[in-house]
This record gives sequence, structure tokens and C-alpha cells, in this order.
Amino acid sequence: MLTLCVAALTFLGLVVLSSAGKSLSSNPYFYFQRQSLWLALALMAGLFTAFLNLDTVRKGTWYIVGVALLLLVAVLIPGIGVKVNGASRWLDLGMMRLQVSDLAKLALIFGMAHYLAQNQRQITRFWEGFVLPCLGLGLVCGLIMLEPDFGTTALCGIVGLCMLFVAGTRLLFLIPSGLLALVAFSVAVYLDPIRLRRVTSFMDVEANKSDSAYQLWQGILAFGAGGVDGVGLGNGRQQLSYLPESHTDFVFPVIGEELGFITTAAVVTLFLIVFLCGVWSLRRAPNMYQFLLVCGALWFLTFQALINMGVVTGLLPTKGMSLPFISYGGSNLVVMFVLVGLILNCFRHWQKPALKRPRHL
Repeated sequence: MLTLCVAALTFLGLVVLSSAGKSLSSNPYFYFQRQSLWLALALMAGLFTAFLNLDTVRKGTWYIVGVALLLLVAVLIPGIGVKVNGASRWLDLGMMRLQVSDLAKLALIFGMAHYLAQNQRQITRFWEGFVLPCLGLGLVCGLIMLEPDFGTTALCGIVGLCMLFVAGTRLLFLIPSGLLALVAFSVAVYLDPIRLRRVTSFMDVEANKSDSAYQLWQGILAFGAGGVDGVGLGNGRQQLSYLPESHTDFVFPVIGEELGFITTAAVVTLFLIVFLCGVWSLRRAPNMYQFLLVCGALWFLTFQALINMGVVTGLLPTKGMSLPFISYGGSNLVVMFVLVGLILNCFRHWQKPALKRPRHL
């Protein structure tokens, strides 16, 4: 069921990109073709992950975390990191650009799952069960914040705290630290004029529809124009240079305009099924390590989708975050398929009986 839902979302993404990107290049199928190439790479990465030996990968956990931290530092160095719209989030690898924060998501899952599973007996202690994992989580989030990428910072922080919660860290430690992190994040937004402007314009979209809330206003117009069944694939107007980033962060309004409420509701339902499939299967987890791996991967998939859909519908302040499996973007698509492959890898082993052979008397 999970595989079918991911396949349906990916196919819809390819179909919509053939329409959403037609005004952005002389070749109307440029983004469709590029995404198809990325999809081939993502499928290989997902299949490779689905058949990995997780015990072998676990032995190299700290190497994975170390490489991710080095890349997060490297992307901040002028001349190495590629700066776009004031944010230095990418490494230029010639034929492709790598968004380092996507790799940091994988490192965060493996690092947190390994540490929390290894220290289950000390999980209720202040130092081993709370301070040390929070220091690691804070280091990753802090480096991503410096890019700056406030949305991914919040996403990683939420997922990390959720993993601490399900691992058994005491609420006496988690609740105050979560509130403190929220205050610190709010202060950082307040001190950043661009992010603060996004929040203030979000609070009164119509008054700022010609300025800082222009993108959100056009997205809302797209949903309104689509109605129940949409204006038809390829007949939408918002992607004709009216709606910025219509092929990446704001691809969901294009779906709403061209395919209507029915299809957008179907997209939400598919993500909900993916989440429920994961939650339902968690009860069969044989150990805390694999339990936390699936929890982390599942939360990154669903929380990122929720944030994207919340932003483009006006429920959350504007933040550039792609819609998993649908938005244009190579590194994000590959990482999303790796997360799915990780979940399927665990599910595949959970289906096997604990005793492969019947015990003879």
C-alpha cells in the first residue's frame, strides 16, 4: 500500500510538472525530462536502501553523521557553497546541485536512532538521555539555521524531539526545552527582516497581495479558480509567470487550479495513508533501533508534506519547502525515495518470523 501511494504521488508530480514548468523554459518539457532523470536515480537509491544490511550501516553511523556535518560546514564557506536568493544551501557538483540539508535529514535519523537505542537504560537520565542527544540535534539544526534555512531547521528540530519522546526521554526535560527552542526560534525570526516580513504579511495576506504576500495570494487564487474539478490539465493560468516557484514549492496550487479540489484531497489522502501504513506496522518492530528509524523517516515525509501544504494554503507563513515526490528538485526526490526505501527495508524484515525454522523436540 505504501509503495502504491508513493508511485501515485510521483506519477502525479511528473504529470503536473509537464504543465507547471512550460512557461519557464523554451522547451516546455524541460522540467519533466530533468525530473524523469532524477526519478531514475531516486529509484535506484531507494531500491539500494531497501535491500541494505541495516546492521552493517549502523556500524558506520558516526561516519555518516561526520560527513553530513562536514558538508553543512562546507556549504557555509564562500566559494564552496552556492548562494541563491541570499541563502547558501547547495554544493555545485558540476552537472547537479546538492542541497546538503537533505543529507543532514538522513544523518539525523541514523544518528538519533543509533544513540537512543544504544542508551535505552539511561534514557530517563538528564545527561545521557537528554543533554547529549540534544547537543547533537542542536548542532545539526544550528548549522542549517546559518545557511539560513529556517523551515528545514524547524522540521529537523520537530522530528528530533519526537524521536526523543518516543524513545522514552522524560517530559520533564522535553517540554521546557521545546518551549525554549520555540522562543529562540521566534527571536531569530524577529531579528531577520526577511523572515519577519513573511510572518507579518501572512497575518494580513490581502493587504500585502501586491508585495510580500504576492506569491501566497496567487496560490490562493489558483485554488479558487480550480473549484471542485479544476480547469483542466494544461489550462491553468497561474503557472504562466503569475505564480513564482510554480514547479517547486508552490506546485500544489497548480494541482488545485488544473485538477481541482478532488485531486488535492486525493493527494492529502495519499500522504495520510502513507503515515497510517507506517504507524500500523510499527507495532511489529523487533527492536528500538528499527522502530526509531521508521519513525524518523515517516515523520520527515509527512511533516514536510504538511508544512508545504500549510504554507501554500495560507495556514502557515511562507517558507520554501518542496512537496515530497511532486515538487521539482533532484536531491530532495532522491532523499525522499531513500526514506521510503529505509521504511520498506524495515518492513521487509519485520514480516519474517523470529524463528526461521520450527524447533524440534
